[in-house]
Amino acid sequence: MIKKFLFSTLIVLASFSIVFAQTKAKQETKSEEDPDNLASQYFSQVMGVAINATSNLKLYKFIYEWIGTPYSFGGNTKRGIDCSAFAKTIYEKVFNTTILRNSRDIFSMTDPLSKDELKEGDLVFFKIKSRSISHVGVYLGDNRFAHSSSSGVKISNLNEPYYSRYFYKGGRILESSKKDFVEE
Repeated sequence: MIKKFLFSTLIVLASFSIVFAQTKAKQETKSEEDPDNLASQYFSQVMGVAINATSNLKLYKFIYEWIGTPYSFGGNTKRGIDCSAFAKTIYEKVFNTTILRNSRDIFSMTDPLSKDELKEGDLVFFKIKSRSISHVGVYLGDNRFAHSSSSGVKISNLNEPYYSRYFYKGGRILESSKKDFVEE
């Protein structure tokens, strides 16, 4: 009698473990086939940023499409773009928000932040060999930011000695700036 009970218990447990294993395998396959998950994995590798379920894939896709675009002072197309036009274009196309065209003017639209307060999509400002803000980029996470530099659109690290030396502040666009700003 005890043998029958143990044998039937073993069969029930084995059945549950098979069903559990099959369900887990289906979930893993589904997540691997999920286009958003695949895109997240791809952008994480290419951009060196830990992208998760809450990340804005539209932002990473947009930046990826612009990587390598040459720098051109005053430019605002894929033939050549400068840092403020790149930030402005990201905000228009990804965040549906109009910001000003000059890095100093863009800073005036933000709530200043320290490095440790930065979140994906915030702006990073630099005073490069100047007393005033002269460069802007868009923060991606993991100390990385996208920007148009003299070598074109690329992703850099805030901890690189050059950028660390000239970093001024981060900034998050103020809600009042989003509503009140009308470009002339």
